[in-house]
Amino acid sequence: MKGETAIIMTGIAMVVSGLVSFYSIQTSPDLDSVLRSIKHAGTFVGLMGIGVTMAGILLYLINRNQPKIQESFDADMR
Repeated sequence: MKGETAIIMTGIAMVVSGLVSFYSIQTSPDLDSVLRSIKHAGTFVGLMGIGVTMAGILLYLINRNQPKIQESFDADMR
């Protein structure tokens, strides 16, 4: 498995875990401070997961094997 694929999968896992921790806790005015912190941490992890996923996609696009361009300078010299 390439490094880019591992980074993309890690980012997707972060987004999913952030969504689960954010949406599993119901918002109420008398919410415990620990649960509120878990909900905010879920938001943070989910947003970081989006960034990690984008970084993995960009690494994949940058590191693709590009075909080499064959330039012939012989025809220009004649």
